[in-house]
Amino acid sequence: MRLVDSHAHLDEFDDLKPVISRAKRVGVVAIVAVGASLETNMKTLSIAEEYSGYVYPALGAHPWNISSKPEMVEENFRLMERRVDDVVAIGEVGLDFWIKADKELQVKVFRRVAEFAKRNRKPLLIHSRGAWAEAFEIVESVGVEDAVFHWYSGPEEVLEDILNSGYYISATPAAQYSRYHIKAVEIAPLDRMLLETDCPVVYRGVKSDPSFIVKTLEAVSAIKKVPVEEVAEKTTQNAIKLLKLPL
Repeated sequence: MRLVDSHAHLDEFDDLKPVISRAKRVGVVAIVAVGASLETNMKTLSIAEEYSGYVYPALGAHPWNISSKPEMVEENFRLMERRVDDVVAIGEVGLDFWIKADKELQVKVFRRVAEFAKRNRKPLLIHSRGAWAEAFEIVESVGVEDAVFHWYSGPEEVLEDILNSGYYISATPAAQYSRYHIKAVEIAPLDRMLLETDCPVVYRGVKSDPSFIVKTLEAVSAIKKVPVEEVAEKTTQNAIKLLKLPL
């Protein structure tokens, strides 16, 4: 089986060599490394250059990392503009209304980055915790063609809007136990789903890495009552198509 980890924070690992080795052993053929800030974007680009043809970069402005300092926001956007042709997506970006951060600033930056993605015809990898409807409304109003609502655990009615608009969701290892995430995986058809780990997120007390994609695969297979081989084939093809991966 060939698997794609469509959302990983590789910049957070101190030693990537064993991480990449474990991923390859379980059948991971590509990892999309996401950035979250100016610093992590730069590191992500460096990692993708080191593991060219296996790690594919995405540059983002995560709501947890949005600075109130305009010069930092501008510098990050300048980096994204310079390197947009070198990335497969724009992300991780989005909204998080569960954190104590300026909602108005989050919306302003997310709308701007959505417009940037549309202008450059790049998919968006979206964090939308506690702001699922608001994130969807911005993406739809801007006219973004391709988007992934990563680790979707929001309301079913918003999920229906996401799917009806042709957008994707991604499943994580939390599909083993998270009630709302399980429901989203139940509802979304396989042709609108990607697999990911969001590593190094800790699941049930264990720090994840891209090899945990097998846990995601098995969870989706169990929820949808579809063989793991079929889930792997379909979600990998979805990732190749959406992100234009040269696999």
